[in-house]
Amino acid sequence: MTDVILTEIDGAIATVTLNRPEKLNALTRPMWRGLGDALNQLDANTEIRCIILRGAGGKAFSPGNDISEFETQRSTPAQAQDYGNDLYHGLRGLTECNTPTVALIEGICVGGGLEVAALCDLRICGKSSRFGVPIKRLGLVMAYPEISGLLNLVGEAVTREILLEGRIFSADEALAKGVVTRVADDANVERETLETATRIAEGAPLVAAWHKKFIRRLRDKTPLSQAELDEAYECYDTQDFNIGYNSFLTKTKPQFRGR
Repeated sequence: MTDVILTEIDGAIATVTLNRPEKLNALTRPMWRGLGDALNQLDANTEIRCIILRGAGGKAFSPGNDISEFETQRSTPAQAQDYGNDLYHGLRGLTECNTPTVALIEGICVGGGLEVAALCDLRICGKSSRFGVPIKRLGLVMAYPEISGLLNLVGEAVTREILLEGRIFSADEALAKGVVTRVADDANVERETLETATRIAEGAPLVAAWHKKFIRRLRDKTPLSQAELDEAYECYDTQDFNIGYNSFLTKTKPQFRGR
């Protein structure tokens, strides 16, 4: 998937690009599969400290799934379920990723594009960006694995509003609803995202992974076990704690090793 899913690595920061600018990065079945593969490979690379996701071309993150595939690949329940296996592979690449992820959103972020962005840890968009899930116009539902990312992000009331109205809304409204983390001027969204990714990458990577794990676990309302509670103290036995602690005392910048 070197053509429609691009991966670039610059030091500790990787960028995954949805690369169909001529179609505003509309998602196809191979792209869903390629997205999951790319994220799994990057997450296994211990040198990567942050992953940026973006769309090519500067006009759109993604408008969602390519409608032209429906006639041949998603016209029956059986076909749709088979297609969904690849779609969920892409979503799992995000939900199971231990490396922090940041969505760089320019322009349109709708439908499946919003599903992808919602599963990133942070979302930074330009002022002209637009959001929504208008699939009710197609007579389609957002399936359980797809809806969970939006639900976890903005809660039940806002998820109901987005899905039932199917309305496209502005970046400012997206910020107010909690859909995005930050809104920047269109000309500065790339710089703002890179600066954010750099701050993340400078932190202790084991701590970032632990924080992501703990947040996921806290969505489950079952009581925490003693072993789970004890895990919060394992950081004191890492090299990174000693590095960070001593750097604080000596007022120097820590160089974390991920150990």
